Amino acid sequence: MGEIKKRLPLQCPACDAPLRVNRLFCEECNTEVCGNFELPLLARLSEKEQLFVLDFVKSSGSLKDMAKNIGVSYPTVRNILDDLIEKLTKMDV
Repeated sequence: MGEIKKRLPLQCPACDAPLRVNRLFCEECNTEVCGNFELPLLARLSEKEQLFVLDFVKSSGSLKDMAKNIGVSYPTVRNILDDLIEKLTKMDV
């Protein structure tokens, strides 16, 4: 049976506000870093959006190749990219 992969929650399950990181630790030496840290910009994207970014990089930014690989039209990939650019621009403010 396959291992269940835990996903990093991005939104509060109670109020839907963005979650922040409070504690990081090293499994090797047990060092802990505590504070109030914002997640990196790309980590705040949904899993689907992160996979799109990975596919984009792996295809060297070729939307034509991406469209072929994921089985959709070039304009569809372009629209997905445009929506992602808009979302990232708003998040980076």
